[in-house]
Amino acid sequence: MNISDQQDLSSFSEAHYLVRAIRQQDLFEAAGILADSFPLNPEFLSWLIPIMRVGIHEDLRGRLWSASPHYACLVAVDVSRCAGHSDGSSAPEDCLIGTVEVGLRHENSWQMRSHPYPYLSNLAVRQEYRCRGIGKKLLATCERVVTGWGFQDLYLHVLETNNSARQLYLKTGYCLEETHRGWGSYLFGQPPRMLLHKALEKKPSSY
Repeated sequence: MNISDQQDLSSFSEAHYLVRAIRQQDLFEAAGILADSFPLNPEFLSWLIPIMRVGIHEDLRGRLWSASPHYACLVAVDVSRCAGHSDGSSAPEDCLIGTVEVGLRHENSWQMRSHPYPYLSNLAVRQEYRCRGIGKKLLATCERVVTGWGFQDLYLHVLETNNSARQLYLKTGYCLEETHRGWGSYLFGQPPRMLLHKALEKKPSSY
């Protein structure tokens, strides 16, 4: 899905919150939300966040401009803070409150697959907006996009120690496929990653 095609993604809104395709002017704020979502331990490493933000911004921009027909980056918007624009088209500081990406992967390490599969990544919500259903709205919109592509399954990874994210995914119908323990788990004590899967209902879509 290229940038012009992403504009055709219809909005998914409720109350003051809206989910739409990312736009060029959103990239810096979306990168900031993602950078802030990474746990830094010890905390004095917080000085790395501005550097991370620049790197994430460039990665997002590259994926957006070189995107395949099966790629979407979505943002959640607080419409009440968007200068009176009900479609979230004017995005002042802090107007964006969440982001997520979904696309196709063409290989995986947990099963032998000869066909691409939809994979969700980089779901993040601004801290002060968490526990308000924003993550659930982003997930629901990704699922609509995926079924619009003609797929009926969606996969994602979550760290075993990320309890809040795990609860969100389990409550919205995702099930554990398996747990991955890489070299980082054995050598550096990094938490295992859980592969989750959801079977989606096939629905008609205009995407």
